[in-house]
Amino acid sequence: MASFVVILGSFTLKLLVSEGSSSCYPRLNRFSSPLTTSPYSYILCNFAFLSSPPHPPLNSSSEPKTPPVPNDNDTRPHSVTDDRELMRRAASILETSCNPTPKVAFMFLSRGSLPLAPLWEKFFMGHEGLYSIYIHTSPEFTDEPPTTSVFYKRKIPSKPVHWGTASMVDAERRLLANALLDCANQRFVLLSEACIPLFNFTTVYNYLIKSRQSFIGSFDDPRVTGRGRYNKRMWPTVSLANWRKGSQWFEVNRNLAVEILSDEKYYPIFRNHCIPPCYVDEHYVPTLVNIMSPEVNSNRSITWVDWSKGGPHPKQYVRKDVSMALLNQVRKGFNCTYNGYTTSMCFLFARKFHPSTLEPLLRLAPALLDSMN
Repeated sequence: MASFVVILGSFTLKLLVSEGSSSCYPRLNRFSSPLTTSPYSYILCNFAFLSSPPHPPLNSSSEPKTPPVPNDNDTRPHSVTDDRELMRRAASILETSCNPTPKVAFMFLSRGSLPLAPLWEKFFMGHEGLYSIYIHTSPEFTDEPPTTSVFYKRKIPSKPVHWGTASMVDAERRLLANALLDCANQRFVLLSEACIPLFNFTTVYNYLIKSRQSFIGSFDDPRVTGRGRYNKRMWPTVSLANWRKGSQWFEVNRNLAVEILSDEKYYPIFRNHCIPPCYVDEHYVPTLVNIMSPEVNSNRSITWVDWSKGGPHPKQYVRKDVSMALLNQVRKGFNCTYNGYTTSMCFLFARKFHPSTLEPLLRLAPALLDSMN
């Protein structure tokens, strides 16, 4: 009997060591770091999908005690529907010994279909293995693109999203969590169905992978639409001095994505006390980054939007507005800092483009996505 116990114990230890060595499922770590920002802001865009096979689907109803070893031949998206379990698993994949080719996660936050998908198909073509795609849509939207599309079967388990409420940030966190489950994803871009790329894939990929900072607009707005939205009930956890505003469309590196996802201190405060006319999606991430890790933020968005007319929504571009002159103005008409150097390449994406712009955009695609531009 004693020898049986010894043998069983040895087998169990060996099994645990074997399972614990999975490259994409490392030990859990505590993570925290501080952040700051400067009064410089632009507007960003939101998208997400997968180009290379994700890990096997995770089922919250039959959860193993130890995360399963990923199966690179399984092309199905993740299937965890319980948000807390999804966040826990995603946040645990922080440090990793796996060093695959780094990927950029494109996270699309959309009501339904992606009307500009043909342009994005051209953008992604030929770069398999360097990007991931994730889509959060309304739960009732069940349509799928053709099986040959890069967007086929890339929707994540979603929940209803209502404009101006915390459900918008819930969806953003859901996208981040799904993307973090793939340890090859190192940069995370939030886009919308109205976003377009301004450069070819290689240019965008190198710009993000080589950046030493993340791209989040975070500034102190003294107006009623900025500081005026601060709720005194947030104090002392969130002070007016820490309060920031910015675009919801962000780009973050892996460490900052984990910081956002693992936050259990500040997000409940925003959910409870940032209600219209305070909009969580415009204040939570900019304020969180300002409090925790300002030094890793470039304090600008890489998604361009035209707010020149004022009002609650930016200018929407329609078919007649699209020209190479307009796109080049956005691509090369600004100055900003990138890795300590001044550059005119400040925006990689732009919005807000109506579905009617697809035809002229496809006509301009060869020049827009040319590797020499």
